[in-house]
Amino acid sequence: MCSATLTLTTPALTARTLRILKAVQFSILIWVAASGAAHSQTPASGGPTPSPPGAAVYFIDIKDGDTLPPKSIIHFGLRGMGVAPAGSDRENSGHHHLLIDSELPPLDQPIPNDFTHLHFGAGQTEAEVSLPPGEHTLQLLLGDKGHVPHSPPVMSDRIRVRVGDASAPGVAHRHPSAPNAKVYFVYPTDGAYVPRRLTVRFGLVNMGVAPAGVEKANTGHHHLMVDTPLPPLNLPIPNDFNHLHFGAGQTEAQITLPLGQHTLQLLLGDENHIAHEPPVYSKPIRVMVTATGRRPPPPRRIADQ
Repeated sequence: MCSATLTLTTPALTARTLRILKAVQFSILIWVAASGAAHSQTPASGGPTPSPPGAAVYFIDIKDGDTLPPKSIIHFGLRGMGVAPAGSDRENSGHHHLLIDSELPPLDQPIPNDFTHLHFGAGQTEAEVSLPPGEHTLQLLLGDKGHVPHSPPVMSDRIRVRVGDASAPGVAHRHPSAPNAKVYFVYPTDGAYVPRRLTVRFGLVNMGVAPAGVEKANTGHHHLMVDTPLPPLNLPIPNDFNHLHFGAGQTEAQITLPLGQHTLQLLLGDENHIAHEPPVYSKPIRVMVTATGRRPPPPRRIADQ
């Protein structure tokens, strides 16, 4: 009788037990998955160095969805903090790191230094970056003196950009310029004698001035060419000692030139530092830099002495 009873009740108990075991197993799997997801995510807090409230890092002249040439200059913006080189123990400061095609690293450890985590420990606020054609992601992350993110971390949004083939036509999109747009020198004028340190003033007709990174019709910002011809007009204007950028929207700039003759020329660029179509540039002018900023007196003749 007992055997019969056991034979009848055992299947029922076994089915119930299996249901319980499956429920427990499912709960364990959920807990393990949740734990794994939590551990796989980057920690929300950073390292030991605090960041001030409202601090932000951002891209100045590129945005999500932009198309870039294979080689481009990327400018880094920082608000609410200062830039200091790696190793500098200065309050409320840090240096830039550019993450290329990479997820955020652990934010409580030093940022890796490799081809996808570029360090700018000298305090650079811009970098020339070469990328292969295709889709890429870019993100800025500030690091402290030891390359560790701050707490809370100061990082930009992760943006997606497309890099075109330099040999393909139409890589860089050129904005149209307004009819009869003109850029010119207010000061100095062609043939002027100037001091080594001078303030150059820019004039613009039929278009407005807008900072780099601001996409607005019929606007641009000034670039000053010093002793160099115009660069390729379908690529971003270089940024060096001979190609001065005024991406904040300046309409004048103080520059220092060595003694002697120099050529100056203005070229308007759009939000991505690319010339418009048709390009808006001034005629080159020649200036003579002297110690006094004035024309030197003619040499005295012997008879006059």
